[in-house]
Amino acid sequence: MNISAIRKDYTIKSLDISDVNIDPIVQFKAWFEEALKAQVLEVNAMTVSTIGLDGAPNARILLLKGVDTGFVFFTNYTSEKGKELENNNAASLTFFWPELERQVRVRGKVEKVIEEESDTYFFSRPIGSQIGAWVSPQSQKISSRETINERQLEIQKQFEGKAIVRPPHWGGYRLMPNAMEFWQGRPSRLHDRIKYELVDGEWSLNRLAP
Repeated sequence: MNISAIRKDYTIKSLDISDVNIDPIVQFKAWFEEALKAQVLEVNAMTVSTIGLDGAPNARILLLKGVDTGFVFFTNYTSEKGKELENNNAASLTFFWPELERQVRVRGKVEKVIEEESDTYFFSRPIGSQIGAWVSPQSQKISSRETINERQLEIQKQFEGKAIVRPPHWGGYRLMPNAMEFWQGRPSRLHDRIKYELVDGEWSLNRLAP
């Protein structure tokens, strides 16, 4: 297997500063709509990168659940990522939409959403997912899969005939961006890159070398 020989030339689109909105959130929403129309697989999947307790970067794939003043996602607050964000709330997000040969990188600070917002999303989830939030001691070591299966049965029995409530250890985060980069693949690896940076409350835009 010759991994070094794997390559693809990007030719679909181009990107210039004149093409983008002065507000990166507005620009992201426009690109996201295009990705939806292009039927990108798992369009809201993103790599969430945090700073580990050992000071090393740590990344995993999560699903974006909202875009307003920032980027919203939900998880277990006692998970590895939750502990890392409690220790250092700097984080980054990376979206890759290969069907459009596009990538978006977002950097910023993360804050918890208000409880009402976590409740609203939690109760919009399927019942199985609501139960699952109670079942999993996310990121903790467990002896076997049976541990989870048994816990699932216990929780189902506990809430049988009762309204499920949101676990206090589960909720949302909002990443408030201070830098965003829009990347459009181009031929010969000479890609287009437009970077936004928040300076004194205003967004500045620059083209970066590929």
